[in-house]
Amino acid sequence: MADLKQMYRTVMDDHFPERMIIQFGNQILVYRKRSWKIPDDKTGEWIEKGLRYGENPGQEAALYELIHGNLVLGGCEFIGPGRGLVSAISEEEMLQSGKHPGKINFTDADNALNILKYLMDRPAAAIMKHNNPSGVAYGQTLAEAYARANIVDRIAAFGGCLAVNRAMDKTTAEMVSENYLEVVVAPEYEETTVDILKRRANLRVVRVSRMDRLAEYRDSRFVDFKSLMDGGIIVQQSSLNAIKSKKDFQKATATYKGKIYTVEREPTEKEFADMVFGWAVEQGVSSNSVLYVKDGQTVGIGTGEQDRVGVAEIAVFKAYTKYADALCFRKYGIPYKTLEMEVGQGRRDPSAKEEIDLQTKKDRGGIKGSVMVSDAFFPFRDGVDVGIKEGVTAIVHPGGSDRDFESIQACNEARPQVTMVFTGQRAFKH
Repeated sequence: MADLKQMYRTVMDDHFPERMIIQFGNQILVYRKRSWKIPDDKTGEWIEKGLRYGENPGQEAALYELIHGNLVLGGCEFIGPGRGLVSAISEEEMLQSGKHPGKINFTDADNALNILKYLMDRPAAAIMKHNNPSGVAYGQTLAEAYARANIVDRIAAFGGCLAVNRAMDKTTAEMVSENYLEVVVAPEYEETTVDILKRRANLRVVRVSRMDRLAEYRDSRFVDFKSLMDGGIIVQQSSLNAIKSKKDFQKATATYKGKIYTVEREPTEKEFADMVFGWAVEQGVSSNSVLYVKDGQTVGIGTGEQDRVGVAEIAVFKAYTKYADALCFRKYGIPYKTLEMEVGQGRRDPSAKEEIDLQTKKDRGGIKGSVMVSDAFFPFRDGVDVGIKEGVTAIVHPGGSDRDFESIQACNEARPQVTMVFTGQRAFKH
């Protein structure tokens, strides 16, 4: 049997070509393979290596950057050369290669930027795990943004990829160095911050120099490839987020059997702000998905489920468990599961756990007062009812279901009333 530990440590050779050329009709795109210098394990000499491996050890992988060709199809002009972000990371920008990056490290970083490009107006942090956010948050400072993104799900953030949209400062770097992450990405690093982060020898510390212009990418399309198991390929345009401000939302209205149904309560400014924030985060979450967000911070993130009511319930479960863990960590400095174990072993007073459980239930896992976000319409009102039961005050989803009128009725019947808006677009991501 192969030594799995050794496989995880091995940086594979790959046999992909140095250049890749893709032709769309008479238009040609040219890509170059990326590599970085790392010390050889045996000789200590510096050698050129590409990605560590693919999604798993044993899978060769390569990263390519577009260097030539401007693609225009059906009146859509796609991102051209010279605008690389993750694909253009240079030797100088790989400030510490750590265990040397693999495919997952870079796809996590890329999806973090896919979210942050909509959140550039103030300090924000996104922590990714398996190409989904574990926590995303705004902050008055970068340190606050990171702290809020981390605490919402400390468990999933372990070993994740952090991307921040402002220069890494000393306060934030000190906080990051206390936790275990695989990757840190920032547009710049202030003096001494790299040394602080290098306390974690295996951490990949990366500067993406064009991140300060990330907002420019929000209206740019790229060619999205999906490879099939039979060797075929599906090609599509990347999606665009149509919601830039509260003005882009549609009032939730539906007609059923000649009767018009309309949500009665208008959103507050605070709710609108969280709707815009939540729909931005939704662009980077695998569908089916339902999110709960509050005060510019994710509360619960349900991803990749097959049914909408199920993912709404999963997001509730995650919110409750992560909220209890946050309370426990703040009060006792240990994870909730450790507290639970120690209580079960008789090493800690059961009242400690009971107190946290009661507070979590009272606060409904932080969902109370939040905005519920769904990447597609609710086919039945049962999904909406899940959020209303937990105390959401507002709901945002694409609209377009034959039963939208039921969801509108649910909002109007709620006490206090819940507001709802439509985005007019779906945000599936597979």
